[in-house]
Amino acid sequence: MGLLDVLPWRREKKVAAAKDDDLFDDEFQRKLDYLALVSRRVFAGRLRAERRTKKSGSGVEFADHRDYQPGDDFRTLDWNVYQRFDRLLVRLYEEEEDLAIYFIVDASRSMGFGDGSKLRYAKKVAAALAYVGLANLDRVSIVTTTDHVSGRMPETRGKARIFKAFRFLRAVQADGTTDLGDAMKTFVAQNKRRGLAVLISDLYDPSGFEKGINVLRYNKFDPFVVHVVDPTEGKPKLNGDVLVYDCETGDEREVTVTQKVLTRFGEAYEKYLAEVERYCATHQVPYVRAGIEVPFDEMILRVFRRGGFLR
Repeated sequence: MGLLDVLPWRREKKVAAAKDDDLFDDEFQRKLDYLALVSRRVFAGRLRAERRTKKSGSGVEFADHRDYQPGDDFRTLDWNVYQRFDRLLVRLYEEEEDLAIYFIVDASRSMGFGDGSKLRYAKKVAAALAYVGLANLDRVSIVTTTDHVSGRMPETRGKARIFKAFRFLRAVQADGTTDLGDAMKTFVAQNKRRGLAVLISDLYDPSGFEKGINVLRYNKFDPFVVHVVDPTEGKPKLNGDVLVYDCETGDEREVTVTQKVLTRFGEAYEKYLAEVERYCATHQVPYVRAGIEVPFDEMILRVFRRGGFLR
């Protein structure tokens, strides 16, 4: 399916600038504290268990024993075992590592189409999930993409750093064309530390949304797809002879819009959404459809319930 088949139709070539001055206001920040609390309470057990590595370290969770070897620290000897079995064994512990989380925000022109609602929603979702990660002492970074990596907030830790994320996201504007495949190739080349890669995008990629996700999968990142969807795009309010265009490339096409055409367009749009969801399910990629009509805090709870983000 081409980009012209799924993008919303307009008579005017206009992409609205995002109005982000009050995007992260006091009410938004209060909701972040609630979401962070929920993440700790509901998923604390899962969070701890899934972060354990197989290597020994200085953590507090006992893992196993091994035979004492010359040079081992005497403080790691298990004297209870020695008294019972007359064997010198060293206690091993599981080391817990902080998780690297990358938020990849699609900042192509399609995300800003119309009044910019999709990009603003993507920014809120990215900020909220970043706060949860920062509150859990994960290493968080944010990148923006079009057909390349267009911006980057370097890795940071600690929930006080959320204001750095706010500043970065406020400045993001929609521009350029979408090529997730090329953008993700650059992303994986720039980030040698593997981790969770949360892709927040409308997935309007003329070369195929699968390519970008596959690049992440093949390079041992753990992709998590947040599919930003504006339901009105599947039901354009058009009638008669109109000039439709691709908001990213400017390609134009004259179309006579009838009720039959609108019905077929709506069916193609729903088929595309189902195709994305089916692909992610088949390849075991956590997926959440993020309709912009859903309050962002409710959407974050859906991400938690989906699983795959808190680990």
